Amino acid sequence: MNSAFHQEQKRVDSVIETITEQISRLEEEASRRLNEVVHIRKHFWDEVKVNVDTFDDYLETIIGLRQEAQLLSTSQSTHRHAAKKMSVLRRMKDAPYFGRIDFMEEGTSIEEKIYIGISTLTDTSGDQFLIYDWRSPIASVYYDYQPGPAQYETPGGIIKGTFEKKWQYLIRGGVLQSVFDTSLTIGDEILQQVLGKGTDKYMHSIVATIQQEQNRIIRHDNGRLLIVHGAAGSGKTSAALQRIAYLLYKYRNQLHSDQIILFSPNAMFKSYVSNVLPELGEENMQQVTFQEYLDHRLSKEFDVENPYEQLEYVLTAEDAPSYRSRVAAIRFKASIHFFEAMKSYKQSLELAGMQFKDILFKGRSIATAQQMVERFYSSDTSLRFHNRLEKLKDWLIEKLNEMEKREWKKPWVQEEIELLSNEEYHKAHAYLAKKRGFKREDIADYEMEPKALARLIVRQKLKPLRKRIRAFRFVDIKGIYKQLFADPLQINQWMEGNMPAEWTDICQATLEMLDEDKLFYEDATPFLLMKELIQGFQTNSSIKHILVDEAQDYSPFQFEFLKRLFPSARMTVLGDFNQAIFAHASEMVDFHTLTSLYGRDATEVINMTRSYRSTKPIIEFTRSLVPNGEQIIPFERDGERPVLTQVSDRTELHRHIAEKIRDWKNLGYSTIAIICKSAEESMNAYEALSSIEEVKLVKNGSMEYEQGVVVIPSYLSKGIEFDAVMIYNASEQVYGDESLRRVFYTACTRAMHHLHLYSVGEPSPFLQNASDQQIFEHKQGLS
Repeated sequence: MNSAFHQEQKRVDSVIETITEQISRLEEEASRRLNEVVHIRKHFWDEVKVNVDTFDDYLETIIGLRQEAQLLSTSQSTHRHAAKKMSVLRRMKDAPYFGRIDFMEEGTSIEEKIYIGISTLTDTSGDQFLIYDWRSPIASVYYDYQPGPAQYETPGGIIKGTFEKKWQYLIRGGVLQSVFDTSLTIGDEILQQVLGKGTDKYMHSIVATIQQEQNRIIRHDNGRLLIVHGAAGSGKTSAALQRIAYLLYKYRNQLHSDQIILFSPNAMFKSYVSNVLPELGEENMQQVTFQEYLDHRLSKEFDVENPYEQLEYVLTAEDAPSYRSRVAAIRFKASIHFFEAMKSYKQSLELAGMQFKDILFKGRSIATAQQMVERFYSSDTSLRFHNRLEKLKDWLIEKLNEMEKREWKKPWVQEEIELLSNEEYHKAHAYLAKKRGFKREDIADYEMEPKALARLIVRQKLKPLRKRIRAFRFVDIKGIYKQLFADPLQINQWMEGNMPAEWTDICQATLEMLDEDKLFYEDATPFLLMKELIQGFQTNSSIKHILVDEAQDYSPFQFEFLKRLFPSARMTVLGDFNQAIFAHASEMVDFHTLTSLYGRDATEVINMTRSYRSTKPIIEFTRSLVPNGEQIIPFERDGERPVLTQVSDRTELHRHIAEKIRDWKNLGYSTIAIICKSAEESMNAYEALSSIEEVKLVKNGSMEYEQGVVVIPSYLSKGIEFDAVMIYNASEQVYGDESLRRVFYTACTRAMHHLHLYSVGEPSPFLQNASDQQIFEHKQGLS
């Protein structure tokens, strides 16, 4: 065995030597190409003779420019490629590969040893593969099969053969720490070691420990929509990020990272997952939150509530008089019924109901809203809605042009001319001279007519108005949206009786917000949809793939909107309905409701039931908190049972928490979370615990997930894992309402190694099932 181990280390050494040689060669290449780029940029115009005297001279100049630009582009591209390859090789130098399969192809008698790592590596000649990329077709055998008959798909067809053995390697710093035959070893020892480690501020690549169900997600390549419904800690987000790396590899000539968007739950999560693709040698995709997109489109017109402000209201304002109607509004406006009603309402505007804004210049009317209404509905009604709007726009531009012809003679124009600075005057002179055909050297000879200058002044003053008209900003979208709520009975014609009982109160609250130029979060997407339906959808066809994480937090309305926004994109949707903590969650019964987006034939749903994040005792506890929790399968990683400590008051609670933090720090844990129900509770907890060294408060808008001890609201902890977690107050008073069950479950499932719950007074009824099963320890605190 020692001899075999020694041989394996010799191979590792040999591969690292090859990597070192290739890095050295690439460094020379990158340096040479960088110098070329600098030289070409510096001497670009020295190499090109600019002569436009004759057509032949002009053609020669164009050809020279194109050749020089092509040379620059080639050098830049080669430098980028060399730099990227160097980055991958430097990562591989520490751990060149992590797996091996011994595979005998059908029809041959030669057993081939296939070593698998994060990227392909060949010997100096380029003929022999030393390492295969984990995304290559043959590597799928490593993830999908146990020794025996196996096959993999290549562009040339299916290759069949016999999978003889599967080996796993642990290499750190170029030193082989362990190697074993997984067909003989019971259990996933490498996975055990990886999961047993502490976490840090980033999510990491899982290529060395990809499981078969995760590999199915990664290599899925059929249909427009892949829905992944996975238990907390099942690795769905990690697998989806590796999926992006796989697609970038497979379609490397057609798909680039800037054509992929990840919709993240919050800014902190964006930071947390930012490391995964670079670890695999790929550039990061675009990341955005849905709220950022809404702000980008609406913040100039409205103060838009964010989803966490909405959730904070739902979690803390139960006693508010308007609470019931607000929750009803959130659910209704998230529904597919409301989406269809909005489309029907827009259709009705073809016949009546359009609203416009008066167009004024210096207090005088160019066209009134009433004139626009009359013109819109008196023009050819057989024309499509948008064509009628285009005709109205053209009419308004004509009106503007007519005004421009009259306006230059007005006294205000002469006043504007007299107020021009010397610089502004010379700029106007140069602009008008060029327009008249004067060359740069002859501009001084141009005598500017006062009439020409007056017309230029008028045109410049009318430019913003012309821009507004061309962008259809004469349409009163706010007025049209308000109209939907002005008469509570109006919407009935499109809803077929699917109206909430609180609709009258919902209408009143919506109108009050709109009058203050504010939008509830539940109104932001519907408002934007109405704007797009009327003014024309601002689609983005360059995006080829979108990834939606924490999809249970999105409404059916938002998914329909995303589909329209990115018409050319395939979609990967990840989520867990046990973590559906937003008030509209009841509108999304399960992810099967999304199959209507692209049709059942274009959709696949993958369920992931095995959880890897937490120890077995923690998973056994957390799965007792939710319906059908028994379907969640824990990974066999032992640990301590969760503990509930019941205390009498907050003073005792804070003393216990301080002691527990010290204990966990002594165990070497670098990420410890005190999870509270809401931001309000988090702030109170932070103020009480601020004397503890290095305690940080995580707020909505925090840009980076930090290590150490954090106090964090439940909804901001989603998607992130911590070495050890405390539930700040798991009491009946805080978590007594059934609607909070998923919030409570989400908070508890963040723990990897230790979970400790505190309760000021009677514990939450959610713990009753776990108590009956005796799967946690219940201790009384000591005052």
